[in-house]
Amino acid sequence: MKSVLIISPKEDDATLIRESLPSDFKVENADSVENALKLHRQCSFDVIFSDLKLMRDTSETNNIAEAIKPFKEMNPRAEVLILSSKKLIHDAVKAVKAGAQDYLTYPIDPAEIRLAIESVNESITKNLELDYLRDQFWRPEWFDIIDSRDAGMRDVFKKIRAVASTRATVLLIGETGTGKGLLARIIHMHSNRCEDPFISVHCGAIPDTLLESELFGHEKGSFTGAVRKKLGKFEMARGGTILLDELGTITPPAQIKLLQVLQDGTFSRVGGEEALQTDARVIAATNADLAEMSERGEFRKDLYYRLNVFPVEIPPLRERVEDIPQIVDVFLKKLKQRHEKTIHSVHPQVLQAFKNYPWPGNIRELENLMERACILETTKSLTPESFPAGLFESGNQHAVLPVKAHLPLAEARRYAIEDFERQYLKALFTRSKGKVNLAAQDADISSRQLNKLMVKYGIQKEAFKD
Repeated sequence: MKSVLIISPKEDDATLIRESLPSDFKVENADSVENALKLHRQCSFDVIFSDLKLMRDTSETNNIAEAIKPFKEMNPRAEVLILSSKKLIHDAVKAVKAGAQDYLTYPIDPAEIRLAIESVNESITKNLELDYLRDQFWRPEWFDIIDSRDAGMRDVFKKIRAVASTRATVLLIGETGTGKGLLARIIHMHSNRCEDPFISVHCGAIPDTLLESELFGHEKGSFTGAVRKKLGKFEMARGGTILLDELGTITPPAQIKLLQVLQDGTFSRVGGEEALQTDARVIAATNADLAEMSERGEFRKDLYYRLNVFPVEIPPLRERVEDIPQIVDVFLKKLKQRHEKTIHSVHPQVLQAFKNYPWPGNIRELENLMERACILETTKSLTPESFPAGLFESGNQHAVLPVKAHLPLAEARRYAIEDFERQYLKALFTRSKGKVNLAAQDADISSRQLNKLMVKYGIQKEAFKD
């Protein structure tokens, strides 16, 4: 839990809550429920502090449950903490019954804020433990991977859970870099074959002349260079799982042999006549449209039908940006151990650029960029300087293009100015390494003016320090 949204019309209260939270928390402010929902839609928050009157007045019927519902729909695990005057305690209790985690009374006490956060942390931990106890299907070591906020990915994991324990052939469909290989391994590790081999074959990386030999093996002397008998991947995968990655690239002769394996589990080595048996479970992965290829005669229709028993379509990263912070955390843990670094966070400007970037290379591109940055980084946080400049140029262009044309001109202009000021302040503090006086001097404004802007946009100087 590291993201907090404060919904309050009072800047002083918002500032007090912010200062009561740990420095590594990401905190955003909103002066209305409408603006809060927009922020929550862009980046789902773990904890939401909300003024009771502001929340209640949002509903036409003053029904607090109706006001809380949209936040819970976007993130069922979000915890809502109500801020209430003592006169409205009765309504605050109703809010808790309607789904809020707890309530705090004005005037705000920093000690109570810290206790509330600790309580929320304990609640989240207990809920996760209960979920695990209720559902022991998922292995604990994979929990970070399957913990998705995106509806499309949750549907993918739901399908994986349904098919993992069966022997059905699975067809994973998705762009390059979406994690098809990882999902295939998850299927294998959650099947009753998990103790047996998992063999992965990248069909597109093997020359056509060697593909059949790689998959089915060959007999000694069956072709020039075959100086000894070789076992194929299907023999090695007996009892386990074989992943055929980039399956759309295999040759017509290999397609015929693969069709035979899927039909009756038999095959022959190249140059051999003996019919061999395999019970390996087949998972196929492709970034090509096999249905369209089969219509054009580029892929056997009967093989496509055999493969398409249980298709699973994987959404590209650009369609699941709400998962980026979680994916970044998973990669960061792995990379700092691999490269023996003490990096513990990612600069907010980097995370924003990640959300704006279109990710043509999907998750693989994200991991590669993070590994490069991890190697270059000399501070305890991954800063913009460790990433290619194009990442931020793309993000800035992407951020400028959407125009809120459905709004009145004055309101659309206000949003544009706020976006500009927020980006300007982040660039300012990046340059000054979080020093307020230096940033104010560069911006040619007073430190007091700068502090007001920091509160308005939820910017913390600690996030920009080395």
